[in-house]
Amino acid sequence: MTDLLTKQQYQALADELTLPAKAFINGKFVDAVDGGTMPSINPATGKVIAEIAACNHKDVDIAVANAKAVFERGDWAGLHPSDRKQAILKFARLIEENATELAVTEALEAGKPIHECVKTDLPETVHCLQWHGEATDKLYQQLSPSGDDKLGMIVREPLGVVGCVLPWNFPLMMAAWKLGPALACGNSVIIKPAESTSMTTLRLAELAIEAGIPAGVFNVLPGLGPDVGEPLGLHPDVQIVAFTGSTATGKRFLEYSAQSNMKRIVLECGGKSPSVVLSDAENLDSVAENIAAAALWNMGQNCTANSRIIIYKDLKTELTGKIIEKMADWQTGDPMDPQFMLGAIINRAQYDKILTYIETGINEGATLLVGGAPIKLGDGLFIAPTLFDQVTPDMTIAVEEIFGPVFCLMEAESDEHALELANQSCYGLQASLYTANVKKAHIYARKLQAGTVSVNCFSEGDISTPFGGFKQSGFGGRDNSLQAHDQYSEVKTVWLDLAD
Repeated sequence: MTDLLTKQQYQALADELTLPAKAFINGKFVDAVDGGTMPSINPATGKVIAEIAACNHKDVDIAVANAKAVFERGDWAGLHPSDRKQAILKFARLIEENATELAVTEALEAGKPIHECVKTDLPETVHCLQWHGEATDKLYQQLSPSGDDKLGMIVREPLGVVGCVLPWNFPLMMAAWKLGPALACGNSVIIKPAESTSMTTLRLAELAIEAGIPAGVFNVLPGLGPDVGEPLGLHPDVQIVAFTGSTATGKRFLEYSAQSNMKRIVLECGGKSPSVVLSDAENLDSVAENIAAAALWNMGQNCTANSRIIIYKDLKTELTGKIIEKMADWQTGDPMDPQFMLGAIINRAQYDKILTYIETGINEGATLLVGGAPIKLGDGLFIAPTLFDQVTPDMTIAVEEIFGPVFCLMEAESDEHALELANQSCYGLQASLYTANVKKAHIYARKLQAGTVSVNCFSEGDISTPFGGFKQSGFGGRDNSLQAHDQYSEVKTVWLDLAD
């Protein structure tokens, strides 16, 4: 694991970086066809750090044409799986060798704490690509049980051109979650990074060429959603769009599919994840530590953030005090300083939205226990970790995804009531369950309406477990695990008559 440097060392590296700002199409950095640019703003300082190419439908057409051509030639799709594996593994090694540069770039552009970038995002990105790379030549195909005079072969083939539309909260990790299985299956990939966080994905594309992945296989088109995301969703030569982001935008991609070629749409959307503390929960110090981490990690800008803390009534007073104590460990400050666990909010719009939610919580009668205000650090966008009490299920802060360092306490009259409150959401991405009873753990985990349920901890699982949601948190496939390969491949039956 990479050792942390000092704030001064990270800042010196940041000052020396050559930041990628052009689109990456067919193995080269290029300007947007119409010459458009958009500013990349460091949310910790308010300063413009680069002018990024702002692509549109013309760039999409060029990238798709190149990606389709390289796919049909078989430059990547036609390689032996072992050769694809070696290229992906080399790609992962190059990312690891450039990990500090990538971590600093991500901290600059996203306002993420350098501590998190170095210790979590980069190692997870590398591991994800290594894992899927290793799987490339280890996935067997099948024969059907069709008797001696027939042979039914079930084979998998790559889809072709894959479009990936990424969020801004985990730029590198989300790129790897899509790239790993899509490349392993032999597809060509076009990524539209979030407009706030384009640069690390652009650097990945450059490293992919160095790793031997052919030109045209991995393309990056920065730009606004209507200018790049929508044309990808409507393009007849894009066979799938894998999207991570808001539920509202995810629904639009379903419309784009219906309006075009019925391309596959894989959605990982919003969440309003609960921590459910049952009546027999033990070790409340550990419970509080997990709850604080689940709510505040990445400034709460996380689709699995446990923003609803549902506690059995007799434990609530004691556990609330412990949660407040643990919140003190989550200090906010300069993202380039590794002592801080929390950094800046991604942009002004999100910053204003979070503060509006806090104001709404107060106006609707919730009790503000901790935080609730901006933190003044120069011209940066910082908000104090915020905890509400006396929150009812109908309050806005208990219903809507805030995507900020804001969470709320809700009291349950019984374990069954806690389960009812937890499932009272249009989302179902993740839930955390705390109990000392193994029987309850199994029963309640099965009853919680969420794609991932962690017991006596906060977790999304790991690379070997499928990640995705129920209800309006998404559908159509899963990230991580071998199941992620399913959505990037087509199943074909080949039937042979062997009878004389």
